[in-house]
Amino acid sequence: MRNLTLGGVAVRVGVVLLCVLWFIPTLGLLVSSFRDEADVKSSGWWTVFTDPFDVSRWTFDSYSQVLESGMANAFVNSLVVSVPATVLPIMIAAFAAYAFTFMRFPGRNVLFMLIVGLLVIPLQVAFVPLLSLFSDYDLNGTFLAVWLAHTAFGMPLAVYILRNYMAGLPQEIIESAEIDGASHFQTFWRLIVPMSVPALAAFAIFQFLWVWNDLLVALIFLGAGDNEVVTITLRDLIGDRGQEWHLLTAGAFITMTVPLLVFFSLQRYFVRGLTAGSVKG
Repeated sequence: MRNLTLGGVAVRVGVVLLCVLWFIPTLGLLVSSFRDEADVKSSGWWTVFTDPFDVSRWTFDSYSQVLESGMANAFVNSLVVSVPATVLPIMIAAFAAYAFTFMRFPGRNVLFMLIVGLLVIPLQVAFVPLLSLFSDYDLNGTFLAVWLAHTAFGMPLAVYILRNYMAGLPQEIIESAEIDGASHFQTFWRLIVPMSVPALAAFAIFQFLWVWNDLLVALIFLGAGDNEVVTITLRDLIGDRGQEWHLLTAGAFITMTVPLLVFFSLQRYFVRGLTAGSVKG
């Protein structure tokens, strides 16, 4: 019992140390975002703790410059891109996962393996064909192009997560619905979707964070300009020669607000959604 207690204390101390080490760079970023440009470039962020109550050492200038540089518009654009690009693959993948789990049709397992196999294919190989396809329909540079691209890239993982979760749901409930005369559509919306909220929320976190923090896909299919997202604006903040890097600290914390809100609002479903279906019995 004594060894178990010591082991538990060691684990807790180790976890605390890891959290502190992980938090230190973020703390430095936060402190730097409230410092003057000259101070940021001449001394380390930890020097503020020699006299932390000296208000002359703190400023909001970086945040003002970031917002004036177009970050506010880019913030709205990122929401316009991220929300549909998260909802669309969830909706489509949920229907597909239900079909792969509860419906019987020829080639079901082969088709599922092909979809899961797409997880190992780099998304970069699809850029040229998609650019050519979108160009034929004048979609390049529009939000629709980014929605379609992110939906396609996120579908394999979504189908995989949701199908594994649905496979662990009680089969008796589905059979009872069939006996009562419920159609597949009714069973899906009234039974499967409410019971699959943890898995849906887990994937929503993954997909939203991926889309919100994405630079490559947004740069290729959307580009800079009036429709640019926060990652493109952040890239431009640093300047041509990297001389404005102090603005990245403020810009980073502005862009962190929505992902943190999404994660903490859905975190109670996160572990449940990822581990469901991994153990049966």
